Amino acid sequence: MRVTELDERLASRVPASLFGVVLGLAGLANAWRAAHTAWHLPAAIGETLFFAAVAAWLAVTSLYVLKWFQATDLALAESEHPVQCCFIGLAGVSTLLIAQGALSFSRALAIFLFVVGAAATLTFALWRTGRLWRGARSPASTTPVLYLPMVAGCFVSGTVASNLGWQDWGQLFFGGGFFAWLAIESVLLHRLYTGETLPPALRPTLGIQLAPPAVGAVSYLSVGQGAPDLMAHAMIGYAILQALLLIRMSRWITEQGFSASYWAFTFGATALAAASIRLVPINGEGAMTAIAPAVFILTNSLVIGVATGTVRLILQGKLFPPPFASTLHDTQKCNHNGEMR
Repeated sequence: MRVTELDERLASRVPASLFGVVLGLAGLANAWRAAHTAWHLPAAIGETLFFAAVAAWLAVTSLYVLKWFQATDLALAESEHPVQCCFIGLAGVSTLLIAQGALSFSRALAIFLFVVGAAATLTFALWRTGRLWRGARSPASTTPVLYLPMVAGCFVSGTVASNLGWQDWGQLFFGGGFFAWLAIESVLLHRLYTGETLPPALRPTLGIQLAPPAVGAVSYLSVGQGAPDLMAHAMIGYAILQALLLIRMSRWITEQGFSASYWAFTFGATALAAASIRLVPINGEGAMTAIAPAVFILTNSLVIGVATGTVRLILQGKLFPPPFASTLHDTQKCNHNGEMR
């Protein structure tokens, strides 16, 4: 088989959800950078994780762009799917996280990546949310992926904008993400409390439930004064509550077995670790002094476990799912049933 044919077949099977690998690695790099500042842990670990995130970002972005050229029908079908479509927003979010890490090496590069990532994130969020507001959508397809286009995008945009010194822009992004989070959360919890139970294939998306309060806390600390005030502690407290709930439901969530979709848990977990570490007081007293180390250790264990499982899937040739359904009939069926095919 020729190399070009292999690339085409591989690209056609790359789902947008694979950008979650970049979010997990970049998020853990940020947590280690925070740990270096707070606890003087080795800086090399954080930088190594960042370059691993860059490598993953380049690989996934290249394959996903190739997918739009070589398997356009499959890419379009994914963009119309009521669940899978929202993962496309992670392309911009992952670019923003790479911009954040690149700021330590080149401000010009960081600004360029920020502009590209923020523009892609905002454009997709507006397009997708506009489609959602039209209605005619099955409640069964309401899952935490709805947070990705607007909430995650705005929070990360706010964090990176503030890191670049554009505090007022960061606060505007934070406001957009914060109120979008509250609105979407009410819709999602109503579905979880009153709707049909999530099918096994969709249950790993519940890992995203941890992200809004945790990523939001990081953004809040960045766009504000970085002080351990009531709002910062409240958001982290809610994130911890979500984490404990996910642990309590872990056996039910993981009934289908391991897949690359479990990277959905890593972004919120790494953000929670980073935010907790940033709130560790200098005097070494208070709740965060006890909470932050435990969260940091558990987060590293989670990412290592998911990464190990992913490597195992690669070695078994099972990382990528079968090519996504491309016909209009399949897409309409998904829209009515809200199920992942």
